[in-house]
Amino acid sequence: MLSDGTSTNYTFKIVLLGEGKVGKTSIIMRFVHDQFNKQHQQTIQAAFLNKKINFEYDDNRQVRCSLNICDTAGQEIFHSLGPIYYRGSNGAILVYDISNQDSFEKIKMWIKELKKVVGDDIACVIVGNKIDLVKDGKIQYDISPHLEYAKSQNALHFLTSAKHNENIDELFLEISKQMIKAHDEKQTANATLNRSNSMRRRLRVEDENTQNDESGVNTQSGNSSRCCGI
Repeated sequence: MLSDGTSTNYTFKIVLLGEGKVGKTSIIMRFVHDQFNKQHQQTIQAAFLNKKINFEYDDNRQVRCSLNICDTAGQEIFHSLGPIYYRGSNGAILVYDISNQDSFEKIKMWIKELKKVVGDDIACVIVGNKIDLVKDGKIQYDISPHLEYAKSQNALHFLTSAKHNENIDELFLEISKQMIKAHDEKQTANATLNRSNSMRRRLRVEDENTQNDESGVNTQSGNSSRCCGI
C-alpha cells in the first residue's frame, strides 16, 4: 500500500474459481475489456489479467486498486493445480451457473480447498452467473439456499450476467472494499502488536536498569561500612 497524500494505492490478487462453462472468463473479459464472446472459450490451466480502479472508500478516502486477476480452469484435470494459482490471493470470486445446481455444489469444495491454503481471512464472494436466463424466462431460480450458504461462509453473494453486463463492476468494487478492509485491519493489528512489544521491551530495560541501580547502591553501602570499620 502506498499513499501520495491525495489517494491510497493498493495492489491485490484475486482468483476466480468454479467449474468449467460457468462464465468465469466471460466475467473477467466483461470487467477488464467490456467484451462478451458468445462462443465459450475454454481456459487452459490459468490466465492472468490486470485492471486498475479508482473509487471513494467508505471512510471518504480516494483509493486506487490495482487488481491482478487470475482466471483458473474449471476442468477436473486441472483441480490439483488450484493451490498454485490461488496461493497469495487477497480475494476469491467463486462462480456458479444458476442453471446448474451441480456447479454450485462444487463451490463448497473450492471454498474448502481455498481456505485450507490461504486461511479464513481471504475476502470471498460467491457469484451466481447467467441471471439473464431468469429474466428471459428460460429458467426458474431460488436464491435462498445459496444466500444461506454464503452467509455460513462469511461470504458475500452476487447475481451477475456477463452477457448483459449486470453487476459485474459492482462485484469487483465490493470485493475490493472487502480486501481493503481486511488489509487495513491487519495493518492496525500489527501496529498495535508492535507498540505493545515495544512497550514491553522498554519496561524490561527500565526494570533491569532499576535493578542495576539498586545493586550498585547496596554494593557502595557495603564498601562504606567496611571502610568505616577500619
